[in-house]
Amino acid sequence: MSCDAAFVDQWTCRRCSFTPPVVDGYFSFAPQLVRSETFHHPIEFAALAKVEAGNFWFRGRNRLIVWAIRRYFPQLQKMLEIGCGTGYVLAGVREAFPEITLSGSEVSCVGLNFAERRARGASLFQIDARNIPFRDEFDVIGAFDVLEHVHDDEQVLREMWAAVRTGGGIIVTVPQHTFLWSMVDEVAGHVRRYRARDLVEKISRTGFKVVRVTSFVSLLLPPMMVSRRRQRKAGSRVAQEEFALGRFANSILERILDMERGLIRLGVSFPAGGSLLVVAVKHEL
Repeated sequence: MSCDAAFVDQWTCRRCSFTPPVVDGYFSFAPQLVRSETFHHPIEFAALAKVEAGNFWFRGRNRLIVWAIRRYFPQLQKMLEIGCGTGYVLAGVREAFPEITLSGSEVSCVGLNFAERRARGASLFQIDARNIPFRDEFDVIGAFDVLEHVHDDEQVLREMWAAVRTGGGIIVTVPQHTFLWSMVDEVAGHVRRYRARDLVEKISRTGFKVVRVTSFVSLLLPPMMVSRRRQRKAGSRVAQEEFALGRFANSILERILDMERGLIRLGVSFPAGGSLLVVAVKHEL
């Protein structure tokens, strides 16, 4: 990194002998951001880790991600997730693809502590996604509800382009529709919600070829709109309601997302929904 060379097979640079520092037990490529108050507080990671495994949205999104990998990148051998949070997606990918080389990154070492317990055998390191320290390294790079947290999202996409191999690609999920903006977005630290056209244009400008775009959480969009409208009136008091569901409600909503995913597998691309999935590949220029 110091001499602008890419790392190859080891963490010590063969050109200048630079080795990234270790912070809180993880190789750190952006140590100046580790203690930054801009990013998740430790309590938020703990709260997130507590609800993910039992929440319909996280479970449904994981299944959609695994399907997208199988459908569009069947030769996957090496994958990186940027902004891996508590490692919930990493754990799901590891379970579905136990033989691949799996890596995860976070700007916060606190999140990596949770990810290490969940995603056994994954390589974990701390980076700034606007400066990914790899070139032509991975078959797939995933960013699952990450870009909406970054002001310069196109810089992240450019770095993903540089770090993924030709023939590989990216899978991205983001929150969709600006009219759904509410306290949930503010509490989560979102910079924006996306329009499908805007995200596709940004990804295409980077050099990727977009091969699939679909909304999800589409069949639940009407009740979601009602919930977000209530949040605007009641403030942060109801901002966590979407995660504080009982077992029965979670089960029903999860079945709806399963039905939705079945339609997506059959080729249906939903035009509207609470979230957006984009798959893109990197071809030779």
